[in-house]
Amino acid sequence: MSAPAGGREGGKGFGRGGKGKGKGKGKGKGKGKQEEKEWIPVTKLGRLIKESKLLKLEEIYLHSLAVKEFQIIDTFLPSPGKLMDEVMKVYPVQKQTSAGQRTRFKAFVVCGDGDGHVGLGSKGSKEVATAIRDSLQLAKLAVIPVRRGYWGNKIGAPHTVPCKVTGKCGSVKVRLVPAPKGAGIVAAPVPKKLLQMAGVNDVYTQSKGATRTLGNFVKATFEALTKTYGFLTPDLWTPTYFTPDPYQAHTDFLAASNKNLNKV
Repeated sequence: MSAPAGGREGGKGFGRGGKGKGKGKGKGKGKGKQEEKEWIPVTKLGRLIKESKLLKLEEIYLHSLAVKEFQIIDTFLPSPGKLMDEVMKVYPVQKQTSAGQRTRFKAFVVCGDGDGHVGLGSKGSKEVATAIRDSLQLAKLAVIPVRRGYWGNKIGAPHTVPCKVTGKCGSVKVRLVPAPKGAGIVAAPVPKKLLQMAGVNDVYTQSKGATRTLGNFVKATFEALTKTYGFLTPDLWTPTYFTPDPYQAHTDFLAASNKNLNKV
């Protein structure tokens, strides 16, 4: 009697056949470019803007209203047209767990319209594309107004920062100094990109600390730009006439829309 195929008596061979795993790598999982859904606002400010009750972005800053939906910024500064964005850096970060190391990706994104509005956002995620997308949304939520001024005579449009301002993050300290027309942006590549998106054409900069840490460097520059409206200069001494904030001015509309939401 001949031995069974496979090598041993008893029928247990060493053959590795018959174990097909069948893990086809098909790409039909619907990960293509999806159509943008219609924005349904969930905040009072979002409902007012969707119905065109507010027409300027400055009305939000005037009354210090919290922006919690990035679509609000898209309404005033359309992304393909006015709002520019750029990825400053994407790098991996690791966390030690009991199972080993967990790697995620962190992204820094800046956005601005080149005319007095700039934002900065950072976010970590498992995938690079998700980290960049979320960082851009956070950058839109963090868009701030940037005040610009003159060096010397007030001729033409504002072209530089109105006064010396300083921003700090970690060990990095960035100082912005007004510069005359034609000087350009005298800065390293990282703050230069942020200042260009803010609409500042001429400025001198000084930096101290570990500027190789790009995250702290760009955050310090962003903090310096936020301080441009923190100084009360003589041209702002005119009397301020207070107006009701949008929530108070459009109380009836908000109450009616709230009733409609409750019915749904």
